[in-house]
Amino acid sequence: MKEKILVVEDDPHARAALWEILKKDYAVTTLEDGEKAVEAMKKDNFTIIITDMKLPGMNGMQVLKKAREVTPDSVLIVITGYGTIEGAVQAMKKGAYHYLTKPFRIDDILLEVERALEYYHLKRENSHLRDEVQRHYAFDNIIGQSVPMQDIYEVIRRVSDSDSTILLLGESGTGKELIARTIHYNSQRSRFPFVPVNCGAIPSELIESELFGHEKGSFTGAIAARQGRFEKANRGTIFLDEIGEMALHLQIRLLRVLQEREFERVGGSRTIQVDVRVIAATNRDLEDAVEQGRFRSDLYYRLNVIPIVIPPLRERKGDIPLLVNSFLKVMAGKKKRQIKGISDEAMDILANYSWPGNIRELENIIERMVILKQRPGPIVPDDIPPKIKGLKGTTQMAFDIPKNGIDLTKTVDELEREFIEKALNKVGGVKSKAAALLGINRTTLIEKMKKKGMLLASSKVKELH
Repeated sequence: MKEKILVVEDDPHARAALWEILKKDYAVTTLEDGEKAVEAMKKDNFTIIITDMKLPGMNGMQVLKKAREVTPDSVLIVITGYGTIEGAVQAMKKGAYHYLTKPFRIDDILLEVERALEYYHLKRENSHLRDEVQRHYAFDNIIGQSVPMQDIYEVIRRVSDSDSTILLLGESGTGKELIARTIHYNSQRSRFPFVPVNCGAIPSELIESELFGHEKGSFTGAIAARQGRFEKANRGTIFLDEIGEMALHLQIRLLRVLQEREFERVGGSRTIQVDVRVIAATNRDLEDAVEQGRFRSDLYYRLNVIPIVIPPLRERKGDIPLLVNSFLKVMAGKKKRQIKGISDEAMDILANYSWPGNIRELENIIERMVILKQRPGPIVPDDIPPKIKGLKGTTQMAFDIPKNGIDLTKTVDELEREFIEKALNKVGGVKSKAAALLGINRTTLIEKMKKKGMLLASSKVKELH
């Protein structure tokens, strides 16, 4: 089908000329005044609207305004005489794509219409891609029916449209970036960039330039000025992953950006202001890092406005079947494999594994099984890697009950204390790491330590040192 073009021109000779030039390649409608043009826009979808600036009754600027309301996807081109180019420029500021001057040449008209068509299709494609991205990061795509996940859904629904800084806490592989992107693409900033930065993956000598940009000649190899990630994220969201790895001298600069929304590029003196929402994430215990002097307390409190704790997969095992079936469906489609679900025995093995790598590990295992499965049918225990099957179940402990019996409550309490002490010793006293070794979250560990008087004891040890 030919692209539809509406020409609004009161001069009959110019109107006829435009129709003659465009009729071969396009479906052209010509009208002599603005009122009729607006009525035509309401009844038909025009890819391009070409309107003269001077029209009887409703002028070109008014036609432009109405077109923006009635058919916002149409590309608008205005026609003007040489003496009114300033008005055409004003029209472009109001949303027109370009202008043509009278008397116009055939080649100029065809070239501008061709460019306008390219712009129209590019804009539609970008809009389609943006819609696809937003659908991909809809709330419903965060899989989980467990109580901890339902609580997280409720929080991110509440905070998405705010500009408050968010701190995502959780082990590696729990889906912190997915949640960050979901918050961004469900906010008013979704039309602007989401810029991720892995603070632990960028060399320390480069991360300052990466975050804040640099001026030409500011250091060896700086052959041109460059924008940093904060500038690129302007009006959007910057996601600072592994924030706990950031060096102390950079933490000071980051604190200023959070407080003042301004900074200077490396080697520069011009202050740059940005409007950016900050979402940070870490798998470290930042409170411990503050106590040990590795993380600034003022930055921690600035980041910790809205903390969201993402539970490890072993604490939301009821969600494993949902995740398995979702990953199987996606991977089977991508790899073009005839996978028909998963057997109960295989699901039981996956549900009872501890998943130290969390959702990322589960997704990788599902992909591996899909690729290696030789025959169509469901995933069965034989398809599961030995590593996963070998770690099924709980550790067996050898002990005996004496003839005179035991005090079960006291014995369990002592065992629990011993395990906590061993875990803390193994990780140098970092509570989040100890909690991970024990398969519980940090708050649960702290509560247990409080009940056993261990929290007070650990703080006294720190005072002695």
